[in-house]
Amino acid sequence: MNKIWKYGKRYVFLYIIAITVMILSILLDAASPQITKRIIDQVIIGGQMELLSRCLLGFLGIGLGRAVFQYTKEFIFDFAASGIGSSLRKDLFDHIQSLSVGYFDSHNTGELMARVKDDVDRIWNACGFVGMLILECVIHTCIVVSCMFSISPLLTLVPLLVMPLILFCAVRMEKGLGQVYDQISEETAEMNTVAQENLAGVRTVKAFAREPYEIEKFKRHNQKFYDLNMKQAKLIARYQPNISFLSKVLMMAVIVAGGLLVIRGKITLGELGAFSEYTSNVVWPLEMLGWLSNDFAAALASGRKIQGIFAEKPEIHDADDLAGGAATGDAPEREGEGLPSKGGVPIQGQICFQDVSFRLHGVPILTDISFTLPAGKTLGIMGMTGSGKSSIVHLIQRFYDVSSGRITIDGKDIRQIPLARLRSQISVVMQDVFLFSDTIAENIKTGKKEILAQERVHQAAVRADAHGFIMELANRYDTVIGERGVGLSGGQKQRISIARAIAKGNPVLILDDSTSALDTETEKEIERQLKELENSTKIIIGHRISAVRHADEILVLEDGRIAERGNHRMLMEKKGRYYQTYQVQYGKGEEEWQ
Repeated sequence: MNKIWKYGKRYVFLYIIAITVMILSILLDAASPQITKRIIDQVIIGGQMELLSRCLLGFLGIGLGRAVFQYTKEFIFDFAASGIGSSLRKDLFDHIQSLSVGYFDSHNTGELMARVKDDVDRIWNACGFVGMLILECVIHTCIVVSCMFSISPLLTLVPLLVMPLILFCAVRMEKGLGQVYDQISEETAEMNTVAQENLAGVRTVKAFAREPYEIEKFKRHNQKFYDLNMKQAKLIARYQPNISFLSKVLMMAVIVAGGLLVIRGKITLGELGAFSEYTSNVVWPLEMLGWLSNDFAAALASGRKIQGIFAEKPEIHDADDLAGGAATGDAPEREGEGLPSKGGVPIQGQICFQDVSFRLHGVPILTDISFTLPAGKTLGIMGMTGSGKSSIVHLIQRFYDVSSGRITIDGKDIRQIPLARLRSQISVVMQDVFLFSDTIAENIKTGKKEILAQERVHQAAVRADAHGFIMELANRYDTVIGERGVGLSGGQKQRISIARAIAKGNPVLILDDSTSALDTETEKEIERQLKELENSTKIIIGHRISAVRHADEILVLEDGRIAERGNHRMLMEKKGRYYQTYQVQYGKGEEEWQ
């Protein structure tokens, strides 16, 4: 909890003020039974009616004072808790963003959403309303017991004997609830994941008529969530009635014992009235402790989970001698592109793999991969699914680090290039297209929204053969598309994704099976436009021969190794795997490709 405690230290001064005001409010509350005592002993029994107006004004003053102090106290606590919660949520999100891709391979979206939203909310609550009430209960109890002791030390023994029993029930309930809250938090994350996956993939669910299966899967998680909440309810039902019963027993014992002391002349009737009022005031904090412990136990459980995320460190990070990362200023513009490059001399784009091997979670993915791609040239990569094509892209971007060998850009090991600079110089069109719930123009600008002019967005859309269908939409480039591009066809989403990559004008352009949803004519048009990007080093990954046939060099991968390499003509002449793929896709003889 040390990481979370640092947020509270920023508001220590405000908390001191709030606690001071809280004590003043409690002292005013403790003064009220003293006025009750005077009314009974001096006004009702003693007949001193002239004191009644002063006593009533005293009640009025206490009410006004408590109203001011209570408002001040609650506002300060809420202000501080809001600041803590907001800062914690921001830093947690920032930290999650800083983690390497490998972390997200083993943690699902629903779990992380639960940490960022629900768990931070519980800590926010504990630092505000819940924490305030816990402090108030403790301070209030101490002051009230002191006032009771000043009236009758003997009678005070009655609540002191019963109060530990009430506290015992509250502590037992808190311990049980703490374990249940951990389980509820985990199941909340699981249920969020199931719901999120189904909503995001609703078309896939309906396409395969999986509604009954998905409903049943959600029902299982919902039932487990229900069972855990029932377990929580049973714990509360087991202990809360005991707390309430003991509170009533306490009140009854005070009245009986106090009545005997009044009869024997040990205390006055007014003192018994004041003592009974103090007893009522000491009961509600004890009754609330059980409920407050629920929320506080939940906050502690959430704090442990958030602390676990903060304890995670990115596996991929800048080298120690690159502390501070890339420069934040804009570098000179790259000739022919007109877009600045962050971090000194722009990357030219020569890519070299030197005996690169890569293992993921102990499984070999790539073995002894070596090639050199000169700046401005094009490399095509083909292979069966699972042959390691996309892994090459991930390694170039340093989503993962090589297990052995090295990758260089312009002769420099990419591990010696600041991550921000490296990735800002590479444009990638992913195999799984992701578009944000925003306008088409903003989606194309992603990554360089402050730099890209509208004219450049239009040019990129034209090159990606997307301008035509965009102009047919109701709001054209200002058309808002749904989550992940809902509302667009697969080909349209791919073209917007290609336009997004082209618009950046980066020295390295990678297309990972990015034309799979396009028709042949559109693919040819995009291919023609890409040829005009002479200053870009291009890596084209595809399953279709048409996507890579014009590359300067083509690699054919098999089981993570380079099975064949060469240009289109050379590979066709070898009559190996590439040639066989050509025949399967086109069914043409040797004389027809020459």
